[in-house]
Amino acid sequence: MALATIFALIPLAPALAHSGTGTSAGLLSGFMHPITGVDHLVAMVAVGLWGAQLGNPAIWILPITFPLVMAIGGLLGVSGIDLPFTEIMIAISAIALGLMVATKTRPPLWVAALLVGVFAIFHGYAHGRELPEAADPLAFGVGFVIATGLLHLCGILIGVLTRWPAGAKLVRTSGAAIGAIGGYFLLSAMGLVA
Repeated sequence: MALATIFALIPLAPALAHSGTGTSAGLLSGFMHPITGVDHLVAMVAVGLWGAQLGNPAIWILPITFPLVMAIGGLLGVSGIDLPFTEIMIAISAIALGLMVATKTRPPLWVAALLVGVFAIFHGYAHGRELPEAADPLAFGVGFVIATGLLHLCGILIGVLTRWPAGAKLVRTSGAAIGAIGGYFLLSAMGLVA
């Protein structure tokens, strides 16, 4: 419930461009991109939550898979290759990952990693589309990878609560909240809500 409250206080807005000048500005704008984009933020926290629910080795494999594959998506974005339905897929990633946490779904590890990897492509692509506008694209890329790792870590730390019955309920409730936020962004991406 605490996580749901925190998310409720964050203005619901998709990730926006945060271009700056110089290496430090590029690093900062890259770092802030996943954090200020609630659609990115909830999905990345959900990866950590889900990994913590699944336990070893998923608790490490999922958060490692996401940024590695996200980098490929980032390259697609930088190259200018058209990847349709990016915003819709990012919203669906929050819905799907939130549901995985809320229902405590335990697929085979390779299925979980594949699901996380597919969604990471779209998140990375969205970040990559911002890179050409950044003053220092490398610093921007380093910034968003660091932020992504920290968001996964936040999810893992919250997910550790699954060791206790009340904590497990809290984590599942957080998953439901993440799914609901993803539903909002899906409706927004489809132009059905403002």
